[in-house]
This record gives sequence, C-alpha cells and structure tokens, in this order.
Amino acid sequence: MPVYEYECPACEIVHEVQQRMADDPLQDCPDCGGPVKKIMSRSSFQLKGGGWYADGYSSAKPEKSSKTESKKTSSPPPCKSGGSCPCATASS
Repeated sequence: MPVYEYECPACEIVHEVQQRMADDPLQDCPDCGGPVKKIMSRSSFQLKGGGWYADGYSSAKPEKSSKTESKKTSSPPPCKSGGSCPCATASS
C-alpha cells in the first residue's frame, strides 16, 4: 500500500498516511483538524544486490576506435603533496 505525505499549515506537522490508490485524499489534519495539503515526497525505490550495472555492463569492455587511440609518452602530473613526495622517488 502506498504511503502519502500530507502537511498541515496550521500545526506545521507532516503526516505519513498509508492509503490505497483508490482512496480519497486526506482532507483534515489528524492532530488539529485543520486542512492539509498533499506533498511530494522522495521515493523509497532502491537497487539492491548485484544491480543492473554489474550484471549488464561491467563485464563487456568498450571497443576502442583507431581514431581515439594515441600513445602518449608524457610524465605523470606533479604530486600535490609538495616538494618531498615519496611517490616521485618511487617512480624514478
């Protein structure tokens, strides 16, 4: 059963109400009896498990076109840690 949210402007409380889709929307606040308005809420939809990405796309490697392939013989970018960088001496 879907959960709908209604906000009461008088008492500033947001109510979560389980209703069937065929049910009429809530009209009155359960706390103060004032009028309520239906608000848009986030969906509770979640992808769990292996997921579609792991099952459908990660095993296939994209084909490289000959136009985009280029062999660069440039040095790596400078380290951001400063002058005494342990990674700079390891790669030399």
